[in-house]
Amino acid sequence: MGPPALTAGEIINREPLSRYQVTTIVLCGFVLVLDGYGSLSMGYVTTPVAESTHIPVHSFGLILSASLIGLMVAAMGTGPIADRWGRKWPVILSALTFALFSILNGRATTYDEFFVFRFLTGLGLGGAMPNAVALASEYAPKRLLAIIVVLLFIGMPLGGLICGLVSSAVITGPGWPWVFYVGGIVPMALAVVLIWALPESAQFLVERAGDRKRAEKILAKISPAFAAGQIALAEGGSAPRGAGAPVKHLFTEGRAWGTILLWIPNFMNLLLLYFINSWLPSLLKVSGMSVSDGVLATAFVSFGGMVACVVEGSLINALGAYFVLLADFLLSAVFVVAVALFTHPFGLALTVTFFLGFLVIGGQAALNAMSANFYPTAIRSTGVGWALGVGRLGSIVGPLLGGKLLAHGWAPRQIIISGSVCGIFGWLAIRMSKLVQRNATAYSREAGAGHP
Repeated sequence: MGPPALTAGEIINREPLSRYQVTTIVLCGFVLVLDGYGSLSMGYVTTPVAESTHIPVHSFGLILSASLIGLMVAAMGTGPIADRWGRKWPVILSALTFALFSILNGRATTYDEFFVFRFLTGLGLGGAMPNAVALASEYAPKRLLAIIVVLLFIGMPLGGLICGLVSSAVITGPGWPWVFYVGGIVPMALAVVLIWALPESAQFLVERAGDRKRAEKILAKISPAFAAGQIALAEGGSAPRGAGAPVKHLFTEGRAWGTILLWIPNFMNLLLLYFINSWLPSLLKVSGMSVSDGVLATAFVSFGGMVACVVEGSLINALGAYFVLLADFLLSAVFVVAVALFTHPFGLALTVTFFLGFLVIGGQAALNAMSANFYPTAIRSTGVGWALGVGRLGSIVGPLLGGKLLAHGWAPRQIIISGSVCGIFGWLAIRMSKLVQRNATAYSREAGAGHP
């Protein structure tokens, strides 16, 4: 008898993390850092851009939403492409796209230019995130998947924090265009590194591409037992290819309610996150803060999110996703109100924005981990991409809603407090998952259940 034959996923699951896997996951994390930077860059410089271009601040709602519209389109569109053709090149091409148009953002002078360039930047950002998450999750052993995917999302708030610090430094120095120049030059350099260093998913190569030789070379770097011939790669794959459009399969095999109950919290959470990040600097300025203090306070949302990403995965493994996410959404509603009430002294405002970021960004990282857990390899990019894409509908509504309320004369405190509704509706959706037959939702499944 020959050596036992295992699928690519089973080989990865039986081994400790190798240096090769860690390198791949870290590279995907760098993509998310730049994604976080690019997503929030316009929100940090809205006031100085308005002052230098004479575009009214209240009209920036559509500009702020333009990149988010692009994010939504690309997240939904590139997921099925990646599930058919692979994860690596969509990530690289997306990084090059948002790099180019970020630089052009720094050259814009008119409302129309900002709108077009932000939309095109968003196309790149939206294609990068779900495919980087899917690729990283397929190099993570399923026992560590929730922890690794949540840790991966440190990149998003870290990018936002870096963007806030860069913005605070350059606004009074070389000027706001350099926020966009930095956000373009760095991802161009990273794309060159990714071409050389980022591998394709081994599971994808076996199950979709039928390229066993490339998969075997990758698996030999991960598993000493495989390299020594003690185990073999099984024929075929463990995940069904399925027929027709991959999006359809998000609702088959008992996944329909699980998909819907992922989408609702994604929508609510990203609405709240981008509502806060897009308008909080300007609203804090109206409340009496300086521009730099308002930017710093908003950056603490990202700082809190970074801390959350360190601990959220372990909390999910210990307490379960259902309990952790219920707490995230309920407490986020409380801290949104606290942000509105406690803008002074400045130290208290920083503390409150820190905890708000911890809850909202930590909750989003957990939702993304649950998406990667819930869907098998054959539709993982599609599942993650569509969950984020539906969430992006909320992120588009957030900036627009803030602009509309501001234009209709709402006070800054009233505008911020209105965001607490998002936390309440997200909490209700997760609570409803207990009513689903067989509890077949992402919140009730064991970590890594979506792995083949």
